[in-house]
Amino acid sequence: MTEIRFLRKKSKATKFVLFLGGCLHFVLPAKSQQALTLQQAINIALEKSFNIQISKNDLYIDRINNNIGVAGGLPTVTGSVSVTESLNSLNQKLSNGNNTNRNNTASNAASGGITGSILLYNGLRVYATKNRLNELEKQSTQLLNAQIQNTIAAVMVKYYDIVRQQNYIRTLQQSIEVTQKRKEIIDVRKSVGLANNADTYQAQIDLNNSVEELQNQQLILDLGISDLVNLMSEKPGTRYAISDTIIPDTSLRLDSVMSAIRYNPQLQAANEQVSVNEWLEKETAAQRYPSVRVNGGYNYSRNQSSAGLTLLNQLYGPFVGLSLSIPIYNGGIYKRQQQTAAATTNTARVQMQSLQNDLQTSAVRNWEAYQNILQRLQSAQQNFKLADDLVQLNLKKLQLGNATILDFRVAQQSFEQAGYQLVNLTYAAKAAEIELKRLASQLGI
Repeated sequence: MTEIRFLRKKSKATKFVLFLGGCLHFVLPAKSQQALTLQQAINIALEKSFNIQISKNDLYIDRINNNIGVAGGLPTVTGSVSVTESLNSLNQKLSNGNNTNRNNTASNAASGGITGSILLYNGLRVYATKNRLNELEKQSTQLLNAQIQNTIAAVMVKYYDIVRQQNYIRTLQQSIEVTQKRKEIIDVRKSVGLANNADTYQAQIDLNNSVEELQNQQLILDLGISDLVNLMSEKPGTRYAISDTIIPDTSLRLDSVMSAIRYNPQLQAANEQVSVNEWLEKETAAQRYPSVRVNGGYNYSRNQSSAGLTLLNQLYGPFVGLSLSIPIYNGGIYKRQQQTAAATTNTARVQMQSLQNDLQTSAVRNWEAYQNILQRLQSAQQNFKLADDLVQLNLKKLQLGNATILDFRVAQQSFEQAGYQLVNLTYAAKAAEIELKRLASQLGI
């Protein structure tokens, strides 16, 4: 077979440069983009996330309500003032024979006072309520921590998904470059009569298909960046440039993950819910006990009339008293409320155990996937290297006329598939790693 030397002419080199420039037009946006690192994306999301803001507001509300006054343990003080002017007709007959009959008699009544009341005992209900409010604040803190971990995990997964899509594009660009070289070889062979128009047309069709696939991949990348912008709660349409690599962490251990699950904020929040219900159960039980209050204050009363038996009556001075309230019978409502509260506590305890089991199961499943992917990554890396070498070998053989176009296309497809497989496995390993760290609450800020 006649050997054909692959000599690049100036015109072909120019076309190739223009072609790659057209490809890069789809990969690089027309507008300048702000560079974005993973840490920056996480920081922006933590600062602007709507879900985190809502969780912070919930914690703020529970922190305000966690007060002894809300629990009913502080005194209550009320003041009152009343002034009444009246105009009446008076017809009064006394036993001593004195009679009074007068129209339009003016009278004035004024009263005021300050009353204070403090609870001395109500079956320790105030104590139980204060502890319940304290547990609610702790629960909101854990829910906020869980939301932070979930936000970090979501941003990391989407960020690395964008890196994956960029790696797809690089694989396609390398394949397009090889396709362009193949077309140039066929053009040279045709010029010396060793190739026909069918080979040239097929090479151009393959090149056009590769460019179209690159454009589709660029669309997927743009949509991924839009999703990341949404996760970061940034303004829609904001564009970022990401340049990063995916490096799985191989230092994870299942025993450390399983032992750290008990610190998972979701599980901690479920445990706090059990405590909340237990204190609520004690609150309900306290309704069946007597309540003792001390009441005191200062009263002032003044009544003045222009006619009648009493022209002026004025009273003022302090007072103090003790009130006792004993629930005797109300149809068994308090008893049933206590039984319902106890059942609710049992439900919360079962839900916590169920959540713990789900978290542990998820950790085991992700660990098994994580280990399997790490093992497959080694062979995927070897396959990608072999596929790249095979393409280069077939390219040289095609130059020498020792390989068919079909052989070259099979080798090129193997290269693309090996590249996709390697990128997918690397991303899957990173996603499993992120989920394991989320379950163990080990995603750093």
